[in-house]
Amino acid sequence: MYHSDSHPWTGQIEFLSFRLGGLEYGLEFSKVQELRSLKSLERFASDGEIISGVAVSRGVIMPIVDMRVAFDDSARAPGQTDVIVLQLSSCIMGVVVDGVTNVVTLDASQISPLPGSGQVCEPGYDYLMGLGEADGRRLVLVDIDKLMSIRRKAGREAAGTQQAA
Repeated sequence: MYHSDSHPWTGQIEFLSFRLGGLEYGLEFSKVQELRSLKSLERFASDGEIISGVAVSRGVIMPIVDMRVAFDDSARAPGQTDVIVLQLSSCIMGVVVDGVTNVVTLDASQISPLPGSGQVCEPGYDYLMGLGEADGRRLVLVDIDKLMSIRRKAGREAAGTQQAA
């Protein structure tokens, strides 16, 4: 689902790699503002499922999205979790993951389409940019801006449906 025309990268790109539900993912490092442990954040609301609350980090109030629930509900297990604080195009937010691995530098030639994706992105999955390979590791590369905009749209549509009923 990675298309060189949708992400015209040249040279090397840095990705922050993280674990989630037994897989390793990567997102563009340029979107990362800071890394925190979930326990270190001052949380003052936490009753949602995917939106697991609101927290304060360095004086900024931000929503916290639990990616463990969003990607695989059974993956939500107690233990060490990390929060990646992101500066997206529309807001600052935190995403909860099983753990941050490291920063991986990939050349555009090291990014390939996802197996079975063909030439056309399936609706709702265009946030998957492809597979990155480095040092024997495979990363599922995610366009985090697109992923978070899909979640917001889905939430708004569900709210509209409930209001119409």
